[in-house]
Amino acid sequence: MQSRLAGAVVRRSDLAPLFEPQGVVVVGASANPAKLGYAMAASLSNFSGAVELVNTRATPGMHSTIAEAAASAQSRLDLAIMCVPAAITASALREAASCGIRAALVCAGGFAEAGGEGHALASDVALVVEETGIALLGPNTSGFFVPSTSLFASFVPGVRDVGSGTVAVVAASGGINHVLAFHLGETGAGVSLGVGIGAGDDVAAPDVLRYLVNHHQTRAVIVHIESIPDGPALVDAIELLAASKPVVALVVGRTDVSDFAQSHTGALATSWKTTRAILRQAGAVLVDDEEQAVAVATALSYRRAAPSLSLGVGLITGQAGPGLIIADALASAGCSLPTVTESTRQKLSALLPPLTFQGNPVDTGRPSETFPDVVTAVADDDSIDVVGIYAITEPVVDLAAAVVASQIDPATPVVLGVDGPVAEVRKARSSADSAGIALVRGPTRLAQAIAGLADDARLRAERAHDGRGERGDLPFFDWSGSWDEVRGKELLGAIGIMTPARRRCADRAAAHGALRELRAPVAVKLVDAAVLHKTELGGVVLGVDSAAALDDALDLLEAAGATEFLVEEMAGPGVDLVLGARIDPVFGPIVLLGLGGTTAEVLGDVSIRSTPITARAASRMVEDLAGRALLEGYRGAPHVDIDELGRIIALVGGIVESGEIAELEINPLRCAVEGLIALDAVVRNSVKEGVNQ
Repeated sequence: MQSRLAGAVVRRSDLAPLFEPQGVVVVGASANPAKLGYAMAASLSNFSGAVELVNTRATPGMHSTIAEAAASAQSRLDLAIMCVPAAITASALREAASCGIRAALVCAGGFAEAGGEGHALASDVALVVEETGIALLGPNTSGFFVPSTSLFASFVPGVRDVGSGTVAVVAASGGINHVLAFHLGETGAGVSLGVGIGAGDDVAAPDVLRYLVNHHQTRAVIVHIESIPDGPALVDAIELLAASKPVVALVVGRTDVSDFAQSHTGALATSWKTTRAILRQAGAVLVDDEEQAVAVATALSYRRAAPSLSLGVGLITGQAGPGLIIADALASAGCSLPTVTESTRQKLSALLPPLTFQGNPVDTGRPSETFPDVVTAVADDDSIDVVGIYAITEPVVDLAAAVVASQIDPATPVVLGVDGPVAEVRKARSSADSAGIALVRGPTRLAQAIAGLADDARLRAERAHDGRGERGDLPFFDWSGSWDEVRGKELLGAIGIMTPARRRCADRAAAHGALRELRAPVAVKLVDAAVLHKTELGGVVLGVDSAAALDDALDLLEAAGATEFLVEEMAGPGVDLVLGARIDPVFGPIVLLGLGGTTAEVLGDVSIRSTPITARAASRMVEDLAGRALLEGYRGAPHVDIDELGRIIALVGGIVESGEIAELEINPLRCAVEGLIALDAVVRNSVKEGVNQ
């Protein structure tokens, strides 16, 4: 990984000394309950390996140096937990490394985030890491924990009550790490590893995610993101991990808007939107809050659905009202609740009261002794891939036992949702855990858990179906110099994107000649590479169909500062899109598709992907748009050629990904009767180029 303090590049391929140490030394341990060192030592009291305590004041029962602790330890000390001030952290780390300790946790703050002297202290720590190779988690974190070995390297005492389980948490914040752990403990999923990255100056989220690929106890991972120092490293790690284990991503910063907003593409591709889109493209299931993250990860930790572009959900509910909430939420999330076959309905009608709904959702009324047969009938239907069951706890039926008794295919994921008295819910959760079935509380959490299963299945199916993008051959083109609209459209033509017939005109006489040659009406525009948004300056006049109208248009353009003009034929009516590609400062080359013009900025209805991208994968970007119906011939409008649109997106992304230019935007890209036609083009050689005058 990259150590951002020193600028050195070090890949952390082995985190076993950090998370699987044979022995631990607490440096700065204390007998004072008010001190961090006391809380940390107490948290480690049940650790299965050796624990040594160091305090330079020679406190009774503690060692005065790390070397002394290492010499007296019954097993090798792999991990040093630093509970010392920032000013002496570097020297303590160097001493630990000299004693053969290979990993360290630094809890203290006061480094680069504090400014001033903190920068120098951070540099000192970075130098030790670079020279010794010791793996450092932190600084400024509340720690990590591995419940299966009682390795609670955390100063939050309550975390010792979190049970061992199968969900790993990799959180930017130590506080969120603990919050998620407590919630996972309540669901029964438990925690396999919980990590608060903190400053992440050495060991960062991508390193931990790679470690979890071969962590056998972990079956699902929640990653919490606040900022991303190394976008490509994070994407690579999620892609690698998601291929074998589900990854749930909680990204904060919904209101954070990118400063890079000179073009429409830059203004729309906010860091939050971009991060979510790129992480989903890498294979992560996106969630909006910590409770949804826990519900989805809990379901995925028990059983992952087979890859499928459209997972059929069978919903069985003991109460119709909650069932409606679940069905509505699933439909809003894009999940399919197919109507079961007539054969299945006949089976259900023999098992259920006649007034219940039996199509899907299946309303059982109050669950009875026939419940296992109902589950069997729904799960065996050819259209059903995953089963969701909701009921208020009843003494008549143990839902988990009923699922076991139904003897459905073990490969079919089943998620239970329950509500009721706390003691009854706890009892149901225990039964479900014993049966190996995921259980969440409440209708909304059940819907979210099932939607997460479906999204995970869809993401894997898409990756298998669409393949990986590869950069294609670029056209022969002179990439140097400034770019105005005319030159931008020449580039589009060179890669096979349709543009209107046009003429570049150096003066008014040439403009009149162009009017005579082209099909009227025409558009007349200001030509200036320094102006990105011509309409905002009055630099575009549409519908010019006579010499007099042209003179009026030229007068307006000259008043706006034009010294050169573009006269071009106008395209027919249609639906306008914005298509752009640029170099994102975090993730590198990305492409963006949305509804064109100012509508895109107001509604934020956009889809974002990283490049390279295949044409097939690019064509799926349309599915992300809330206004996609407008591209499907809505009320007689032209129907967009999705395959051609995918080809264009991939081409535009490939040009920026090549590094020849920094940004290319087509706005609008019109879906007209004649096909997809680019009506404007903005090209920039660097992100700082181009202004509105």
